[in-house]
Amino acid sequence: MIVGIGVDLVDVPRFVRSIDRTPGLVERLFAEGERSRSPRSLAARFAAKEALIKALGDSSGFRWHDMEVVNDVDGKPSFRLDGEVAAAATHRGVTDIHLSLSHDGDSACAFVVAEAAT
Repeated sequence: MIVGIGVDLVDVPRFVRSIDRTPGLVERLFAEGERSRSPRSLAARFAAKEALIKALGDSSGFRWHDMEVVNDVDGKPSFRLDGEVAAAATHRGVTDIHLSLSHDGDSACAFVVAEAAT
């Protein structure tokens, strides 16, 4: 059963200007394992975190580092959740979170489906 869906679109050049203009933004938004990625990849990961918040329906108490986008050996993205984000997903009965990332030109997009067992 689908608990929630979320989608987010990020303008990559605008995102790059934000991280260039604001020292420490990358460290504030991304877990250590995400920070070495390209700005374009970080933009997609930011979109993923925003889409996850939408899919879960609320961001009260969420910390950016508690939503880490990781890739399996084949490159498929998924989330590693911790803290209040993990607790919120559990509270809502979420058993699986599906994540799709896409880049095209100056845009990065993420789509999230939060699913619960029936």
